[in-house]
Amino acid sequence: MLFLSKGVHMTQFIILLSIYIVIGSIIVYFVSRKKNQTQEDYFVGSGSIGWVVTALTYAATTYSAFMMVGLVGMSYGTGVGALIFEMAYLVATVLILVFYGRKIWRLGRERGLVSPMEMFSERYGKVTEGLGALVAFIALVPYASVQVIGLALVFGNYGIGFFGGVVIASVIIFAWAFMGGLRGVAITDALQGLFMMAVAIAALYWSGKEFGGFELSTFPNQVWTPLFFINLTLPWCFFALTNPQVVQRLFIIEKESGIRKMIILFAVFGFLYTMIVTYIGFAAKQGSLQGLFPVLADRDMVTVELLGMMGSLLSLPLALSIIFASVSTSNSIILTLSSMVTRDVFRARRSMVVGRLVTTLMTLLIFLFSLTRPNYLVELSVMSSRILLVFVPLYAGLFHWKRGGVCAGVFTLLGGALLAVLSNYFLGAYASVLTFVGVFVLYGLGAVCDGFRNNGKTS
Repeated sequence: MLFLSKGVHMTQFIILLSIYIVIGSIIVYFVSRKKNQTQEDYFVGSGSIGWVVTALTYAATTYSAFMMVGLVGMSYGTGVGALIFEMAYLVATVLILVFYGRKIWRLGRERGLVSPMEMFSERYGKVTEGLGALVAFIALVPYASVQVIGLALVFGNYGIGFFGGVVIASVIIFAWAFMGGLRGVAITDALQGLFMMAVAIAALYWSGKEFGGFELSTFPNQVWTPLFFINLTLPWCFFALTNPQVVQRLFIIEKESGIRKMIILFAVFGFLYTMIVTYIGFAAKQGSLQGLFPVLADRDMVTVELLGMMGSLLSLPLALSIIFASVSTSNSIILTLSSMVTRDVFRARRSMVVGRLVTTLMTLLIFLFSLTRPNYLVELSVMSSRILLVFVPLYAGLFHWKRGGVCAGVFTLLGGALLAVLSNYFLGAYASVLTFVGVFVLYGLGAVCDGFRNNGKTS
């Protein structure tokens, strides 16, 4: 085993992991001791979180195991296009936050929103609200499983089997989400985000020293055709609107004046973390070309191999940083899914018992899905984001168009989700473009139907 040959002991890892769990649990306990907790407090912190914590929890939620496991491997396997792909996401996210952040925050305050799907109920009806929650559930369970799978791969480098890794990851994720709600998750996210950045900088220094620099000519582009780039990038460009777990983060910030500061801090964090992670992948590739690093066909194993080469003083904190990223993202997804299923599907908007029961069921489903370990991590994340493209026309209608009601919402969600799944399997190269265009066409057809319905009522 790699961890034995490199002197990285399973005992050290378990001790460090145990310390992390204990400290995190103590923080969650003290943050969430409020009596008579309401759903508003449990799911969105009663909208009283400061801009610094909001920015860091937004970053930690966004930059998951997909980055340090999936993107490192993608940079290793596909070259500089991986950097452009991730930077396109960052730029698009910042622009969306600039244009829509305040609008969503104001809407949340005016209506007292908790679930992201509640934004759609007044315009598109209760049916659309419930369907939106179900579509998000279908898309986000696989995405959350990416985090758990990433953790299990890291645990495997320290002698813990894949099944055991999935169990440990699921228990940590469940316990913190169940006990702490949004407040506990946000505080631990902020601390984990700072730790992730510090360890990534150390890993960057180690990679440069171990493998040396590189030149772009060393990495000829054989993967990133324009069509492939658009297909992979398009869903991520709308991530800040389509993924309810990050939309819900806009409900938690205390003051509107803090939104601008939050966006700036997130942008700085995202830029630095993206540059660091992709450089590590490039450096590993340079190492392969020089015979200093194994040539790997499974790019999801690049980070695992790097951990095996590092000394324990770096590999253990880096492994923990991946755990931090995965836990923060999964906690956020589980809480958001629970809020949507509880409030938008079951309509139980007062009961904390239902909210916590749904949190338990969400964790169990993610655990079971993770055991199947489907496909590459990056592609699985993109497929989930592709399904979530169905929400883009609904936001466009909500903020920019007067037409479109119940039919527009139902047509877009049902037809768009079906289109996303079918195109993913039968039209892979064109799936994102077809889905994106298709959901707007479906919205238009639904708006026409709404027009006929309204005319029929007035005649």
